[in-house]
Amino acid sequence: MKYLRWLPHPFSSLALWIIWLMFNNTIAPAHVLLGAILGIAIPWITRALWPERPHLSHPLTALRLFFVVMYDIVIANLIVARLILGPVSALRPAFVELPLQLRSPYAISALASIITLTPGTVSVSLSEDRRTLLVHALDVDDRDALIAEIKQRYEMPLKEIFEC
Repeated sequence: MKYLRWLPHPFSSLALWIIWLMFNNTIAPAHVLLGAILGIAIPWITRALWPERPHLSHPLTALRLFFVVMYDIVIANLIVARLILGPVSALRPAFVELPLQLRSPYAISALASIITLTPGTVSVSLSEDRRTLLVHALDVDDRDALIAEIKQRYEMPLKEIFEC
């Protein structure tokens, strides 16, 4: 695994390169080259700040989770649009304490990010013992149903990906 010396985080390098090209909205050779240089240099320079590499298993579960999250983001956008265009009295915002089974800091971070990326929900804080995540939701009919949905759709796959 000699390539890890020059590419300590290959997926981060690839993501940085793609993001660079998307932000610049071009595939001109100069931008392709500069994006590749930045994609290699930034993770290499910051490798000391990454104390441990996350151990990822079950790539098919990760791919399935990616598509679940993308689907949920699209549907949540439509639901939030309907909610904000409707009467304010129809909104039922609430803070919900989500008990966590996850222990990996990477998995917890991924869950908090997924929740925040999904319109209508925001991860607010993580308890000091890392066992409870406070979530704000724009429209909560049933707190227990929201908790069960987050656990089933996001936490269980993340547990399988990061903690097996």
